[in-house]
Amino acid sequence: MTEQDWYGVRTLYIHKDLQRGQDHLYEERIVLVRASSSEEALARAEAEAQAYAVDEVEYLGFAMAFHMFQPPSELVEVYSLMRESRMQPEAYVKRFFDTGRERSQ
Repeated sequence: MTEQDWYGVRTLYIHKDLQRGQDHLYEERIVLVRASSSEEALARAEAEAQAYAVDEVEYLGFAMAFHMFQPPSELVEVYSLMRESRMQPEAYVKRFFDTGRERSQ
C-alpha cells in the first residue's frame, strides 16, 4: 500500500428543495480524505459528493483539493483559498462571506 496523505476537499451543491422564490441555496462542504495524490483525493471526494447529492440536492461538479501538510488534529488548517481582489476588506467580506443570506451549521 502506498503512503497516504490527508487532503481537505471543498465541494459545491445547490439545494433545489430549499429555494426561496428566485433565491438559490448553495452549500459548500469540506471533507477530509486520505489519498496518495490530489487526483485520488478529488476522485474519492467527488464520489462522496455524488452520494451526498440525493433527492433535491445537486452536486455542481466543483471540487478543489488542499493537501494538508500536517495530519488532522486540533487547530490544523484543513483548507485554504486565496483570491485576488481589488475590493477593500469590508466590501470583500460582505460580497463573499457575510451577505446576510448565509445559513450555517
